[in-house]
Amino acid sequence: MRFALLHGFAGDPAAWAGVDLDATAYALPGHGGGPVAASWDGNLAQVAAMLRADELVVGYSLGARVALGLVATGRIARALLVSVNPGIADGERAARRASDARWAELLRADGMAAFVAAWEAQPLFATQSRVAPERLAARRARRLALDPEQLARSLETMGLAEMPDYRGALDRVALIAGADDARYAAIAAAAPRHQLVAGAGHDVPLEQPAALAAAIRALS
Repeated sequence: MRFALLHGFAGDPAAWAGVDLDATAYALPGHGGGPVAASWDGNLAQVAAMLRADELVVGYSLGARVALGLVATGRIARALLVSVNPGIADGERAARRASDARWAELLRADGMAAFVAAWEAQPLFATQSRVAPERLAARRARRLALDPEQLARSLETMGLAEMPDYRGALDRVALIAGADDARYAAIAAAAPRHQLVAGAGHDVPLEQPAALAAAIRALS
C-alpha cells in the first residue's frame, strides 16, 4: 500500500523523515504547496488535486484535519489521522479565531524567529525535550525558511475556527496519538479504530517515527 503524508502547521514534507513507509510527503498550501486559498474548502480542493487515487492519506495535526476534511467531503475514501482535533462547537469559534489572529499578528509583526520561539515553547510540545538536539535544530531551520505571510494566511483560512465540525466523521477513519499527549490520546481512544504510541507526545512523527510507522501499518 502506498501512503500520502500531510504534515502539520509550520511543518514541511521533511517532517516525516524517519517514518519508514512507501509514501509521498506533500507540502500543504502556505508551506511550499502553493499559496493559501481563500477558504477552508478551497484549500481542501488544492490538496485533493495533488493526491494520487491509490494513496491512503495519513495526516498529522493540521494535515490530519485536512485529511479528515477530505474524507468528510467525499474527496478520498480512507485516512489515518495523527494527533487530530476533529472540530469544535460554534460557540468556541470566536475564542479560537482570536487566538489564531494573535499568532498571525506575531508572524506579520515580528517575523519567523520570534514566532518559532513562541510556537515551540507551548506546553503542548514539552515532550520534545526528549528528542535529539540536532533533529530539533534541523526542524527549526526548516521552519525559519517558511514564509510568515503564508503561515499567517494559513491560520486565517485553515485554522480550527474555520474548519467545519467533523466529529461525526470519526467513525470513517483511524486515529493515532502519542500516549503522553493526554488530550489527543483521549480523542483517539474514543474512536473505533485507534492506536496510542508509547513515549510520544503531540508530535508523534518527530518523537517516535519508527513506532508511528508501525502503528500506521497496523491500522492500514
